[in-house]
Amino acid sequence: MNLQAVVVFTAMVAATLPASAGAACDARSGPNTAALVELYTSEGCSSCPPADRQLSQLANSLDASAEVVPLALHVGYWDRLGWTDRFAQDRFAQRQDWLVQANHQRTVYTPQFFVAGSEIRSWQGALRDRVRDVIARPSSAAIRLQAAVSADKLLMLDAVATAPAGNDSTVLYLAVAENGLVTKVMAGENRDATLTHDHVVRAWLGPFRLTGGKARVRREITLPAAWQRDRLEAIAFVQDERSGSVLQALRAASCPGA
Repeated sequence: MNLQAVVVFTAMVAATLPASAGAACDARSGPNTAALVELYTSEGCSSCPPADRQLSQLANSLDASAEVVPLALHVGYWDRLGWTDRFAQDRFAQRQDWLVQANHQRTVYTPQFFVAGSEIRSWQGALRDRVRDVIARPSSAAIRLQAAVSADKLLMLDAVATAPAGNDSTVLYLAVAENGLVTKVMAGENRDATLTHDHVVRAWLGPFRLTGGKARVRREITLPAAWQRDRLEAIAFVQDERSGSVLQALRAASCPGA
């Protein structure tokens, strides 16, 4: 489905959701930096299922208080091997290419992990330690994210981000991810495999530039019938476009109606 067809852009408004919305999930970032973990993956890649599983199980390998925001961004450049990944979006391949360049690298591949904007190659053994390093750092940005489903089945996202003023390269992103997705692969490198996915990015909004150290964004997303509303999570993160470094991330999971 074309993302542009399901996203309804609205004017920026005050951060409080309207009374017509359902019970809202109201999340706020903490004093330390939450670890944004991006996995670039594909259902057409035979080496990706172990990485998908590690992303799904990452929170279980950390302390209960660890703030981690996992995202699975599916790319479509392996579709030529015979299987079309239904979760892939061109923008994810473009973002992966940008992150590789921001890390002064040249190779784009799957599975490829980035933690807080920095590539990690030996993810089988080092992913957990890299996450622990990130979450020990004081945050240099703050985020408040509200999410709710309206009576007409729109997912309403309301985000406010702040960071030190004077940096004109700081931007805010919003995303919606879904858990518990299952695919029976019928062709390609994973032929006859049943793949289970978590934290799969379904909607991607931004970048929204912080002006004077602040951005306030409200968006409404029409929920397709195929999306499992009880398995959705809303995400927001602040990133420096020059360095690729993620200053803060926030996940609002288990929201009423979303």
